[in-house]
Amino acid sequence: MIDRSLPVFVSGHRGMVGSALVRRLESAGFSQTLTATRDELDLRDQRAVDAWFDANRPAYVLHVAGTVGGIHANRSRPADFLYDNLMIHATVLHAAWRTGVEKLLYLGSSCIYPRDCPQPIREEYLLTGPLETTNEAYAIAKIAGLKSCAAYRQQHGCDFISAMPTNLYGPNDNFDLENSHVLPALIRKFDDARAAAGAAGGPPPPVTIWGTGKPRREFLHVDDLADACLFLMDHYDSDSTINIGTGEDLPIARLAEIVRDAVCPDAEIVYDASMPDGTPRKLLDVSRLTDLGWTAQTPLTEGVRATYAWYRRHARDTHESHSVRGLKAS
Repeated sequence: MIDRSLPVFVSGHRGMVGSALVRRLESAGFSQTLTATRDELDLRDQRAVDAWFDANRPAYVLHVAGTVGGIHANRSRPADFLYDNLMIHATVLHAAWRTGVEKLLYLGSSCIYPRDCPQPIREEYLLTGPLETTNEAYAIAKIAGLKSCAAYRQQHGCDFISAMPTNLYGPNDNFDLENSHVLPALIRKFDDARAAAGAAGGPPPPVTIWGTGKPRREFLHVDDLADACLFLMDHYDSDSTINIGTGEDLPIARLAEIVRDAVCPDAEIVYDASMPDGTPRKLLDVSRLTDLGWTAQTPLTEGVRATYAWYRRHARDTHESHSVRGLKAS
């Protein structure tokens, strides 16, 4: 187990994953959790990152910062996604090596795997086929990150490990309809429909979802991911990346029903089959992690209800009302 008394840096601590990691470290008894906002530290700037590591000297790093978004954002800003994510991992890994960080965990994304690879997806399927074109730039950057961990291990003996989480959801997610992933976008859309019904005193408007609803996806609550990350920091030491997920998936149509039932049970779901579906299926093989002794604990229906409750408390009043828009699986 890593030493709970030594300083640990969580990059991207204001995001969904980073904030969950901060909560998990606190509950595990870590006494020195280091964070830095974007205004305090631009992770794309090597000089700034070097200066921060020199001043703070973390013993451990949980590197989860990144520029992320759904299908629309990935398709409209591929250069931003490629540049930002390449730089964010390059600067931090270099500074971690230079200052002697004892252990670092880098989080990738399940989109790194080929679009049409066998299911469930095993770690060795990486780079065995073409990527999904709608998020290719982001995937290439994340692949470079995990390969960088292996390179620093090979050349310098650094204890840098990488893990690939499946689709995530939970508190502090992004609920913006232009940039969010499918599950938080569904919560937002059904809540908008619920609000519209309340304002008009009638039935809710239909909720339109891009595609056919047939693509299958796996979803992991972010608090489970944070627990898995700490588990890996304590128990995993390999140059091979490792998958983190539930080992179970479901059609987007079924996910939409789960969210509808939790948010606006009377809403009608309409599928826009003229829009693309994206990757047909993304289910991770998590047998390696399961064999180490870790499994996810949060059922999807319970996690969706808890996430919607958080959204009602924290996020609903922070944005302007948006019209109901299309949605596509990410």
